[in-house]
Amino acid sequence: MNLILFGPPAAGKGTQAKRLTAERGFVQLSTGDMLRAARKSGSELGTKVAAIMDSGSLVSDEIVIALIEEALANNKGAPGFIFDGFPRTVAQAEALDAMLARHGKQIDRVIRLEVDSQQLMARIAKRFAEEGRADDNPEAYKVRLDAYFAQTAPLVPYYEKQGKLTGVDGMADVETVARAIAGTLDRA
Repeated sequence: MNLILFGPPAAGKGTQAKRLTAERGFVQLSTGDMLRAARKSGSELGTKVAAIMDSGSLVSDEIVIALIEEALANNKGAPGFIFDGFPRTVAQAEALDAMLARHGKQIDRVIRLEVDSQQLMARIAKRFAEEGRADDNPEAYKVRLDAYFAQTAPLVPYYEKQGKLTGVDGMADVETVARAIAGTLDRA
């Protein structure tokens, strides 16, 4: 089973992905982690990624798809994959669907963590005050949240049309969210 955990920054996607990895053996494909690993690898693709990242440019969708394809090949026996940080746009979703189809695979479920933006902002401000995490700076977070709504939220109708989108109350406690996700996956 291949799934996407979908929602704005700080919605709890990473927390839930870690649980699914531990409990169900899924492989989490975090594009950020994959890019960093490729860069360190010294491979031809890694050298290309390093040059792009060093220039401050964004890595192309084609390169990210190639990294995902490589990860799928390296984890053939996995019971499923969790896509984390990709796709972020409809064009990326279409490219991912095409690549998976070439391998006889597909995205089976898209689980949307439904959250309240104002409560997320309050959560981030509190976490920033208590922990001082740079990525939790409320101003920087607002920019990330705005980018999510402008670029990534259009994926909702894309996956709704495919009948793959299920909403889960992302404002509930971690255990309740995990049970709701499990219930969605078990209905597959």
